[in-house]
Amino acid sequence: MMGYGGYSSSSRSLRSSAKHLVKVKADDMDLLKDSLSGHSFSLAGDGTYLVSINNTTEANRLESNLASLKGLSFANMDDAMAGYDHRSRDAIFSGRQINNSMNPHGVKIRESRDSADHPNSLAIVLGLDETGSMGSVPHFLVKEGLPNLMDKIIKGGVADPQVLFLGIGDHEWDNAPLQVGQFESNDELLDKWLTDVYLEGRGGGNDGESYLLAWYFAAYHTAIDCLEKRGRKGYCITIGDEPTLRTVPETFLRRLMGEGQYQTFSALELLDKAREKYLVHHIHIRETGAGSSRFTMDGWKQLLSDGLHIAERRSDVADIIASIILSGEAKVNIYETPSMISPEFTKTEDIIR
Repeated sequence: MMGYGGYSSSSRSLRSSAKHLVKVKADDMDLLKDSLSGHSFSLAGDGTYLVSINNTTEANRLESNLASLKGLSFANMDDAMAGYDHRSRDAIFSGRQINNSMNPHGVKIRESRDSADHPNSLAIVLGLDETGSMGSVPHFLVKEGLPNLMDKIIKGGVADPQVLFLGIGDHEWDNAPLQVGQFESNDELLDKWLTDVYLEGRGGGNDGESYLLAWYFAAYHTAIDCLEKRGRKGYCITIGDEPTLRTVPETFLRRLMGEGQYQTFSALELLDKAREKYLVHHIHIRETGAGSSRFTMDGWKQLLSDGLHIAERRSDVADIIASIILSGEAKVNIYETPSMISPEFTKTEDIIR
């Protein structure tokens, strides 16, 4: 389920405009429809609704209504959001095991769908390496990079970006090698999913991480309106400092995802499958010890060619993500509708070459 709140037409971030976040039980929503009219709200992964309110008096009134229903969970956004600048990584990412809402077991599909507020959704999958030193990337994004990233994308002409965060570990060593959020459009829900990532911080000495799991999930467990309605691929971007592991076994996928039909995949097979729906990119961060390896960078270059982007510093990641999306959209936006595409084109990647 995507977010139904979001950025205003002026592209002002909800991080700055919203002062309160109210969490409402799904069972209470029918009783509170009148109270909630005029406020943006989105379905959270735990089945509750998150309501954004920028007026303290209004928030207090709703708080009283909710308290009478015993359905209240109230948080001050000034504490939760503005305080990020002064909070450590461990304080922000406090989970010590995978968050149930991000556990992929039993997940069939994550959807990026159009809505009245977001009629031209663009699916963006961000796979964040949470092993070892890479745990600093989510920390930087939640403190500084995320609001700037979304503002740049929107101001660059992409009206309705919808972002799905994945936490990526090592499926040969970690307890939580894949963590899965929801496609969202508004700031506080993106913050929620990003800060719900469990920074397991392990990985192993096996010369790689499980970036191929991002390709697997994007290929087999997402449905995106940008492709299905408009013939435009989404973006699948992984971020890390290691090579990708080469295979993922059928037995592991069954344990990870639950009952279903699975097979053993190579990284190349999953890359090709993900490319049917997404333009696939990888941001390699050089400033770590592992990231400085020329062998690793050469391997990614052979695998992705122009889809490889080198970040000298973690702080470059948000700008590179925005650049990938805006440059990609600039190449396809000359085609206003799928019907305008010349018949000889059979794949979106053919259009942008």
